[in-house]
Amino acid sequence: MTPTRTGTLEERIIHSLVGAAVGDALGGPVEGYTPEQITERHGGRVHGIVGPWNGDDWRTARPIAPYHKGDGHVTDDTLMTHALIRVYATVRDHLDAYAIAEHLVPDLMTTPRWIPELQAEALPLQRVFLAEKWLVARIHYGHIDPREAGTGNIVNCGAAMYMAPVGLVNAANPAGAYAEALDIAGAHQSSYGREAAGVFAAAVAAACAPGASPESVVEACLSVAKDGTRAAIESVCETATRHTDFESALRPLREAVAPYDTVGPDYRAPSLGARRPSRLHAIEELPIALGMVVVSGGDYRHAVLGSVNYGRDCDSIATMSGALAGALGSPPPRDWAKTVAESSRLDLETPARTLAEVTRETFAKDVRRRRAHESAFAELS
Repeated sequence: MTPTRTGTLEERIIHSLVGAAVGDALGGPVEGYTPEQITERHGGRVHGIVGPWNGDDWRTARPIAPYHKGDGHVTDDTLMTHALIRVYATVRDHLDAYAIAEHLVPDLMTTPRWIPELQAEALPLQRVFLAEKWLVARIHYGHIDPREAGTGNIVNCGAAMYMAPVGLVNAANPAGAYAEALDIAGAHQSSYGREAAGVFAAAVAAACAPGASPESVVEACLSVAKDGTRAAIESVCETATRHTDFESALRPLREAVAPYDTVGPDYRAPSLGARRPSRLHAIEELPIALGMVVVSGGDYRHAVLGSVNYGRDCDSIATMSGALAGALGSPPPRDWAKTVAESSRLDLETPARTLAEVTRETFAKDVRRRRAHESAFAELS
């Protein structure tokens, strides 16, 4: 067993959300490449914040243009996470798919915000990937029932990548986080993409529990995960237990997740069956993030650097591992957090403090609802 860490609810929420944003920013500039390509480009492993892959040509170099990935800029993972926090701040209670339709979709469509990768103010809708634009197309323009709007979308980590707030609002209640995230994610994803959203939220909730460890987080995931998602987590995390350094784990973790990953060996040229619904497959990002947390023993720097140097969709992997390590009580390095906040021109702590307030309010409401149910049931009995 690895050592456990402690921290107040607010501290865990701040460490988790800031940790997710920092992981996102570190992974952005090397997203889509292999560990070998990353080593060749940077003269070794990435050990912190780096510049754009193509240097000053980031504005025109394909396939990255026109996004300024690197130099501490967060990506759409963090933009969507903060958007979901704004929904919680408005509703101040548990969310469902209808809350996504009523609040998140208009937020993406109508409110210009600073977009670090564009170095300009723009609607978030103009930055997010097609899988996130699906929310607007299906719900706003297609008038689809929000609980079913995710059906037909590309199956990827698009919903899972911003589900940390759900786990935090349900701190120490993995089953509740899983159920809430599945409802929310129904507006965005289906199949194993939706399942991953639920399991990631459960993982973050489990990481907040007093005395939590990487092992207990994995156990919580396996208690709720279904189908290929469960099998992938089991395979990757079992492999991860045999490593204590991410360098030796990079290839074994990829080999462990490969049978469940539909994208295939060439991340930029997905296979014919890529990202299609399946009960046998899983997204790659969540199992690898969990594996890196296990390899690192829950240490933030080790888990996130392992996620970043893994390559492929490493901004989302590092977002998830950063959120988990932070919730376990291991904060991101202060210098990284300061650089990311300044470079991205984002206040990373205020959204976290807001979510901590909402979490306490929601728990108080849960207690009142539970007591009312207990009283009614007692009278019935």
